[in-house]
Amino acid sequence: MTMTASTARPVTTAQRPDVQGFFDPRTWSIQYVVSDPATGACAIIDPVLDFDEKSGAVATTSADALLAHVAARGLKVEWILDTHPHADHFSAAQYLKGKTGAPTAIGEHVIAVQKLWKDIYNLPQLATDGSQWDRLFAHGDRFTVGTIDGRVLFSPGHTLASISYLIGDAVFVHDTLFMPDSGTARADFPGGSAEALWASIQDILALPDATRVFTGHDYQPGGRPPRWESTVGEQKRANPHVVGQDAASFVALRRLRDATLPMPKLILHALQVNIRGGRLPEPEGNGRRYLKFPLDALAGAAWG
Repeated sequence: MTMTASTARPVTTAQRPDVQGFFDPRTWSIQYVVSDPATGACAIIDPVLDFDEKSGAVATTSADALLAHVAARGLKVEWILDTHPHADHFSAAQYLKGKTGAPTAIGEHVIAVQKLWKDIYNLPQLATDGSQWDRLFAHGDRFTVGTIDGRVLFSPGHTLASISYLIGDAVFVHDTLFMPDSGTARADFPGGSAEALWASIQDILALPDATRVFTGHDYQPGGRPPRWESTVGEQKRANPHVVGQDAASFVALRRLRDATLPMPKLILHALQVNIRGGRLPEPEGNGRRYLKFPLDALAGAAWG
């Protein structure tokens, strides 16, 4: 759904946020600080809490880089936004809330993801009402970053709960569209749907061609440097998962591709943290925190 001419504010310089991307090479993720030049207000989108699966170590190096940028620019954090519960990195939302006091938010359908993974992890005490976040966004909800208008697009397909954030002339699509030379995101996780992903992509491509598109991952095809900004027009002209495709051909393409992909190496680590809004498990009696792994819960074994 796009804003009609009668309700949309024209995109002017005042509606063009400054966008700074921070690439995390360990997870190929991009975190964003999106700021209003007029007021210095900003939002942080999809922040990463560092995790080393080999040692079990957790660190805040990536999140602290965001805070350093905010401090250096004299910005004030108004929102900490996640696009969905991530399967490839831990969310630093709670850490950043503790440092900034800014509210956290995610899409309202995170409740369905919590219910799905509560069963997979057998977490009887997990609250599945989204109360781990300060705000649950519905499709069409509006917010502001300083003087810049923001709007939420429900963008399911990669997950049940994925949303995109349209902030001024910039849309943050995370795992829907990648850069035009990289296609689109997978849709084979529990609760995923290639059909829903195609519909979500069409909603994004219905935005004006000049809309800046910021993706949440870049896998550097051909070894090129990481990139994360395109436009709606560039996506429509150059993304092979879009050009010449219809719903049926896209679904066939996506299913064929997804059948070749292994599960993300951190999916079972990350989701038990991210369905809690980025909270680590509580320490046990010896003071240590422990992750919980369900065996034989997902398809995609290395020998399958």
